[in-house]
Amino acid sequence: MRSYAAVDLGASSGRVMVGRVGADSLELGEAHRFPNRPVRVPEGLRWDALALYAGVLDGLRAAGQVASVGIDSWAVDYGLLDADGALLGNPVHYRDARTEGVAEKVWATVPAGELYAATGIQYAPFNTLYQLTAARASHQLAHAERLLLIPDLLSHWLTGEQGTELTNASTTQLIDPRTRTWAYGIAERLGVDLALFAPLRQPGDPAGTLRPEVLEETGLGGPVPVTAVGSHDTASAVAAVPAIGERFAYICTGTWSLAGLELAAPVLTEESRAANFSNELGLDGTVRYLRNIMGLWLLQECQRAWGEPDLGLLLREAGAAPALRSVVDAGDEVFLAPGRMPQRIAAACRTSGQPVPATRGEITRCVLDSLALAHRRAVADAQRLADRPVDVVYVVGGGTRNALLCQLTADACGLPVVAGAAEAAALGNVLVQARAHGLVGDLAAMRGLLTRTQPLTRYTPRGDAARWRAAEARLARR
Repeated sequence: MRSYAAVDLGASSGRVMVGRVGADSLELGEAHRFPNRPVRVPEGLRWDALALYAGVLDGLRAAGQVASVGIDSWAVDYGLLDADGALLGNPVHYRDARTEGVAEKVWATVPAGELYAATGIQYAPFNTLYQLTAARASHQLAHAERLLLIPDLLSHWLTGEQGTELTNASTTQLIDPRTRTWAYGIAERLGVDLALFAPLRQPGDPAGTLRPEVLEETGLGGPVPVTAVGSHDTASAVAAVPAIGERFAYICTGTWSLAGLELAAPVLTEESRAANFSNELGLDGTVRYLRNIMGLWLLQECQRAWGEPDLGLLLREAGAAPALRSVVDAGDEVFLAPGRMPQRIAAACRTSGQPVPATRGEITRCVLDSLALAHRRAVADAQRLADRPVDVVYVVGGGTRNALLCQLTADACGLPVVAGAAEAAALGNVLVQARAHGLVGDLAAMRGLLTRTQPLTRYTPRGDAARWRAAEARLARR
């Protein structure tokens, strides 16, 4: 068995996990977990990149000797480097308000339908393309010599090498999913300088070795290679879906829910654009055809507003609350910004003429019913738009710890739900590293190893499907 360090950075916390991989064994343990706290400064909401890097170094020190290191994180955000390689300010947070109204300016040059046909990326106000448009007149962008997406930035600090990993690059709205390279025509028309980006890397490519200073600080014996993985955490998580065959949907749950299918080619139709589906790139030539849903962010923000009560207690209160009494659109931009989430959920229910949830249990039940309903719609729409029926839904990520949400998702979709690993992104990260070292075969072999070694929980649909259809119709009439 060999050990691999998976640096997995989420929107609220980071972790360094150690995976041990053998011919028929796969073990994962946590070496270090650290908070990821965005900071609001006078100019807006920013990521604390130096604190993240310090957490990574602490985690590598705790991990001990490893055969390789891989990094994955959330998508779309980036750091800018000057001619000397210095970071030009802390990276802007995707929830910052600077992109409000920017998409319409982009569409005035490249209409939304044409942009989707070229890049296949769903509309979200924080897409990298819109961030770059918003930053066009900024001092930082004017003096930038290099743009590195968050995992590539941290990899650069560890190794001194620069690259742009493909699965994450595909979320920028600057990649053509058919050619799996830059959408040069779109970038030129919109004035985006693709020379800012480092050369593209594929998952499994070498990304350098730890610098001597990093080895000294972490106590690791060199050389220690850094391996490019599916550096968008969803790409790594989908790689760790314990699926058998092709007739499956997946939901990667956490702060966001990413629900969809794994395809061999993108779906670039106008109907797909109208349904707000993304064609992001995955391992081995695959396409992650998915819809972004606000996810457990809604509940996380409620918990923060309530003083961080115990999740188990909230779920018990939600289980006792009336089902499908009130639902909200979990993809509505009104829920994107932090703060006052219980009040915003209540206001959305009031505006739509539904009963207003008042207690913590009622609000939690509203959130979970709404997420399950959003999962239902995404899975059904993906099957229709891609002409790919499925027999099962696999759920991976932090939401697998929420048994009520998993059961409600099975009820809503009318399909069995199989809950896999909570730390799916870290597992996918580790498996790509192990494959680069010849310990694991293709994607099917990786998933076979997962099904043999990781615990799975199955949820069977129950209840009245008509109630979910009625709730869906009620939401559609808003």
